Amino acid sequence: MASEKLSQRFTFSVAQLNQYFDRIALPSSYRNATAKDGLPFLTVLTKYHMAAIPFENLELHYSLHHNISLDPQHLFHKMVGRGTNRGGYCMENNCLFGTVLRSLGFNVYSVGARVNEAVQAIASTPGWSGPKYDGWDHMLNIVTVDSQQYLVDVGFGASGSPSHPLPLIDGSISANIGPQKIRLLRQCIPQHTDRTQQLWCFDHSNDGGLIWTPTYAFTDIEFLPEDFAIMNYWTSTHPTSWFTYNIVVVKTLLEDGEVVGHVTLFQQEVKRRIRGRSEILDTLSSEEERVRALSQWFGITLTEEEISGIRGMSSELT
Repeated sequence: MASEKLSQRFTFSVAQLNQYFDRIALPSSYRNATAKDGLPFLTVLTKYHMAAIPFENLELHYSLHHNISLDPQHLFHKMVGRGTNRGGYCMENNCLFGTVLRSLGFNVYSVGARVNEAVQAIASTPGWSGPKYDGWDHMLNIVTVDSQQYLVDVGFGASGSPSHPLPLIDGSISANIGPQKIRLLRQCIPQHTDRTQQLWCFDHSNDGGLIWTPTYAFTDIEFLPEDFAIMNYWTSTHPTSWFTYNIVVVKTLLEDGEVVGHVTLFQQEVKRRIRGRSEILDTLSSEEERVRALSQWFGITLTEEEISGIRGMSSELT
C-alpha cells in the first residue's frame, strides 16, 4: 500500500476540467470526450492548449518573489483559475497538461530532455563549437494510446516545437507548421562516452527535410516530481540559465483547428511567424512599451505589483 501511495499523482476535479476546457476554448463536440476517444482527442487537446496557454517566463521577472512553483493546484490557479491569460515555461505547461491528461484517464508520465544549443542564442555567437546538448533542462510527456507511445510537448515554445503528438517510432517524419518537418531518431548523442547508450532525438527542418536541426533529446524513463523540482530550481535561479535574464512569451496561432504559427516576444522585440514567413510587429524601448505589448499581442495584463518586480533586474528595459 505504501508503494502505491508513493506512485500516485495529483488529478483535477470534474469542475476544474470544465474550467480548463473553457480556458482553452475547447470545441463543444469534445467537451464530453475521455481517454477512450484516443489519439484524435489527444491531438485536439494538444493544439487548443498550445493556442490558449502561452509559453512564458514572466513570473521570474514581473513578480516580487521571482519563483516558479510546480504544484499542480498552483499551476491551475495561475494558468486557468485567475483568468489573466497567463502561461508558464516547459515544466509548468507540461505539468499542468500532464495532470489534465491523467485526470481524463490517459496513460501518461513525464520525462526529462536535454535541449540542444543549436536552437539557442549561443548558436549564433562566434566560435560556437557545434550542436551540443545541455543537461536535463526540459520536461515533456509520454502518452500511451492503443499500445503506442507518443511524445506530447506543449511547453517548448521555440521554432520546431511539435504541434501534435508524435509516435515514438525511430525514423518517423511528419509535417509540422508550413514547410517545416519534424522527426524522431533513436540514437547516441555526441557527448556520450558509452556509444551503446541511446536517447530519442527530436529534430526539425525548415526547408522540408534537406537540413535537420537537432532540437532536444529525451529519455523514455519516467522522471519523478523530485527530479523536476531540482531541474526547476536550476532553470529558474542559476545565473547562467537564460530564463533568468531574458523575457520570452510565445503564443501559438490556430486557424481552422490547425497550428499555423506563433507570435513571440523576446526581450524587446515582438515577431510573428506564420507558415514559415516572419515579420517584426513591434520593437520596444521601455518597460511601459513592453507592458503594453504584453496586453496588445498576448492579452496579458500585469498588476502594478507585478510590474514593480522587474525594477533593478538585468532584464528591465530602461
